[in-house]
Amino acid sequence: MAKNPITSPLADADRDAVGKILQATLVDLVDLSLIGKQAHWNVIGKNFRSVHLQLDELVVLARNAADQVAERAAALGVTPNGTAKTIAASSGVPEIASGWLKEDQVVESITTSLASLISRMRTRIDETDKPDLVTQDLLIGITQELEQAHWMWQAQSA
Repeated sequence: MAKNPITSPLADADRDAVGKILQATLVDLVDLSLIGKQAHWNVIGKNFRSVHLQLDELVVLARNAADQVAERAAALGVTPNGTAKTIAASSGVPEIASGWLKEDQVVESITTSLASLISRMRTRIDETDKPDLVTQDLLIGITQELEQAHWMWQAQSA
């Protein structure tokens, strides 16, 4: 086995544990961005434009967060994997229906996806408390952004 070209400031066991958390987070965020684009392309209805634009905002949030997570993993000497095969096999974000989707269906689906992801993120925040506070801080910041998006999506159907 080749020597890892990137060294980690963490102990091996902590690096491995945090690496798994970062990989799972990366997968979920990439999937959220893909779900957002799928909905963006297929949303219809009287509030099409506002939902269409809000989906673009969600995709930007998810893509930026995914990049931060992948770069954190790389900085710790863990290779991030964002391939389609990996995303399909291991994402925990609920799927969105295919085909044309009325805006209320999109709002409900995205709200559900965000709630699921936020729950998973909060667990990951707890799990990084001991091994790596820097990663924990990153996850807290991303979760705060996801929670704000979740509120805004919920407000659409309130």
